[in-house]
Amino acid sequence: MDARALSAFVDAHWARSVLPRLCEYIRIPNRSPAFDPRWQEEGHMDRAVALAEAWCREQRLAGLELEVMRLPGRTPLLLAEVPAQGAGSGQTALLYGHLDKQPEMTGWREDLGPWEPVLEGDRLYGRGGADDGYAVFASLTALCALQAQGVAHPRCLVLIECCEESGSYDLPAYIDALAERIGTPRLVICLDSGCGNYEQLWLTSSLRGAIGGDLTVRVLREGVHSGDAGGIVPSSFRILRALLSRLEDERDGAIRPRFLHVPIPERELENARHAAGILGRSVYERFPLAPGVTPAADDPLELILNRTWRPALEITGAGGLPAVDAAGNVLRPVTSARISLRLPPGIDAAATVARLRELLCSDPPQGAAVRFEPGMVADGWHAPAPAAWLRRSLERTSREFFGREPAYMGEGGTIPFMAMLGERFPDAQFVITGVLGPQANAHGPNEFLHLPTARRLSACVAGVLADLAAEATN
Repeated sequence: MDARALSAFVDAHWARSVLPRLCEYIRIPNRSPAFDPRWQEEGHMDRAVALAEAWCREQRLAGLELEVMRLPGRTPLLLAEVPAQGAGSGQTALLYGHLDKQPEMTGWREDLGPWEPVLEGDRLYGRGGADDGYAVFASLTALCALQAQGVAHPRCLVLIECCEESGSYDLPAYIDALAERIGTPRLVICLDSGCGNYEQLWLTSSLRGAIGGDLTVRVLREGVHSGDAGGIVPSSFRILRALLSRLEDERDGAIRPRFLHVPIPERELENARHAAGILGRSVYERFPLAPGVTPAADDPLELILNRTWRPALEITGAGGLPAVDAAGNVLRPVTSARISLRLPPGIDAAATVARLRELLCSDPPQGAAVRFEPGMVADGWHAPAPAAWLRRSLERTSREFFGREPAYMGEGGTIPFMAMLGERFPDAQFVITGVLGPQANAHGPNEFLHLPTARRLSACVAGVLADLAAEATN
């Protein structure tokens, strides 16, 4: 493989073919089903899938077979299959991404918006470009680059789902339906993760799990005058606050129950130390902290471990609270909080729901009516150690296309598909990576795709696929 020629091909393909279609994709408000109950009627998801399908069909890939699967009542799934070329015909690589998007979120810059692509230097702004619409384009671009040089590659299945941001609850049904076709992949490549910087290849060594849900406290059948009832009727907000303190220490954010913690493996401690040495203060400086706000700890190593191997709570929404400018002097009947609890790898999320409900709902203060209704429930994942051939490949491709050695680090987010595949294919090797680096702000305002990183990552994928084919002949 001629690395310079491959890099030049990838750059040209992104400029000529990928970037214009990615801009079209950003314009489609295809929110994930959890955020758009009318997604089927509105048709935005179908538009996004049709756009990706049409682009895939335009690619000159020998033997490409493309299918849009639609199981009844489920989001669609795009599957591209490219047969092996040359050596390594007995190997299968599974490449993964998703097309569904997070909702708009407020706070976008005045000159930006979630559904309007804006190219500013190396950044393509807009919802879904980096998380994770680019994945299907990067995957097939990598294969096009290999075939342009006649370089051998394994059989590749590119699987693009439309439910990831809702917890991938449709995906198991598709994996079951495709079990015979998928077979036993030797390598899984996922392009839905993050990177510590834009200067080297970052490999995700672990992912946290998650439990989302709504915690609701009711004290009245209807609201009453706060001056009349205050001091007699308990506050639903105060009780909610007390219940959350069972879970989280409000002084420092530490999660209290021991059943939500796990020992941190030594390999991950070493990965975190190495990453902390590379990133330093940028571990927290990458975030748009308000003036005067300090991070949860001073030590970058502790911050990385907090983010990857320790549980964490965030309140992502609230109910029963009117907007400030509409608030009257009322003792409100109910307060709800939508919680997002991140779990360390190795914790059974489904089994933990019952313990969490018992923690939050048992013996409520002053007999308040309390309920917890779980939403997203997903396990975390811990990657197996890379095989010797894969570690060499990642080292080589990172140096060839980024100019620096690769780095390994856990990620704080959740990709439910990884835990699912890790259980089904325990002997597979995994390359989990992505473009979500400093200020990329997936799920928030001003999300952007760092284009040089996306191009270099496409080239790295090509290199790893070529090395898998070569490994099969050794």
